[in-house]
Parts: sequence; C-alpha cells; structure tokens
Amino acid sequence: MKTSKENTLIIDTVTKKYDRLTAVNAVSFSAAKGDIIALLGPNGAGKSTLMNMIAGYISPDSGNISVLQKNIRQFPLFAKENIGFLPEGSPLYADLSVKNFLQYMAELRSLNKTAVLKAAQVANIENVMAQKIETLSKGYQRRVGFAQSILHNPPILLLDEPTDGLDPNQKDYMRKLIKDLAKDKTIIISTHLLEEAESVCNRIIVLNQGQIVVQGTLAEILQQTGTKNIAQAFAKLTNKEKNHE
Repeated sequence: MKTSKENTLIIDTVTKKYDRLTAVNAVSFSAAKGDIIALLGPNGAGKSTLMNMIAGYISPDSGNISVLQKNIRQFPLFAKENIGFLPEGSPLYADLSVKNFLQYMAELRSLNKTAVLKAAQVANIENVMAQKIETLSKGYQRRVGFAQSILHNPPILLLDEPTDGLDPNQKDYMRKLIKDLAKDKTIIISTHLLEEAESVCNRIIVLNQGQIVVQGTLAEILQQTGTKNIAQAFAKLTNKEKNHE
C-alpha cells in the first residue's frame, strides 16, 4: 500500500464484523487525486460496507481510514466536509421538489444557491428542478442523488452504483462526467458493471468475501490472472463459473 503524502485517501487494514459475519476483512489500499477506482465483487463481497465506512456512516471494528492525511476517527466532520457520497438506492425526500431538496442539502452544508445551480447543471437535471422527486424516473432520481453528492465540490467522491437505473445515453453521460471530474478529484466507484470498471476506471479492486483478492490496472490484473478480459478475471477471482474463451 502506498503511503505518499499525495494520497487523498488511505485505507489501512480495515475490518468490520456483524456477529459471526466478517463483512470487510483487513482491507488496505490508497488513492490519490486523479484516481478512478472501481470496487468490484459479487453480492455480499463487502463493497457497500466499505463505502459506508469511508463515508463515516458506520465505524470499522479495527484499522484506520485517513482523508487528506487526517484520521476520520479523530476528525469525523473534516472527513464529511471533504467527501461526497452517493449511496446505494438514492435515499431522497420524495415529497420535496428537486430544487427544494438540493437547497435543503446545501443549507446543511452552509452553501448558497449558486452551489445548487451548479450541481444541477453538472448532473444535467435543470429541466426537472420544479418536479417532486417522487414523480421522477429511477434514472432522474439517481442523478438528483448524484447532484447532492457534488454540492460542496468535494475532493473525494464515493459513488455506489452511480449509473443504476440510467438509460444507455444517461450512462454514457455519467461515465464521461466521472472521467472529467476525476481531473481534480479522487473517485471510488462500487459497481456490478464490468464494462463500466473497464471503460471508466484507471484502477480496479476486486473484493470477495470481504477481502481484496487483487488490485491494480486492468492490464496488471489480466496478467496476474492469466485471463483475456475483465469478465474472465472476475469469474476466476470470485470462484464463480469457469472461464470461457
């Protein structure tokens, strides 16, 4: 694991258990500005639990997480100020309009209306600002959730299934946007979409049963696993089905 001062995020032997289940087991990695890291793994691999720990929603049982060189146990508010989080399922206030929801979230962070307008423009939701969230499609709701995650222009973005519910054109827009945002941010993406990890991310971490089984660039992972593509590598690493040519 790298420990350079350039790292914006350091995960050091983090473990989380629920009774007898070890959801995350001694996970370590680091990330720097410009990184787009994909967290891949089957259901129950620990991806969402790990994201929730980094975001400060739940605490690890052991290990340390540092955001911009500060331990989040000692500086929890600092971490939250510097992280934008799009959790799985887009938890939103369904009875509010998009505009009112984003303004409320901005007020919680002491931000002005300019931040709301900019986030709406980046997320491409300006045309639905007056609508109630409950009337929106799943894809639009996901984009509203994304807008709230970037309101405060955080240096670190955690995106749990960011393209879930989006149509092909929206997926393409979101993927291009993530690449553009990564020029001055660190972005961690949890996804089930192997092609998304391959096309968007410059590093991949594969989790299985709470542990990292491999991490590196796509080329490095293919070389280590002796496979021809990310689908074969994923199948081999997660003990799913045998690779096919």
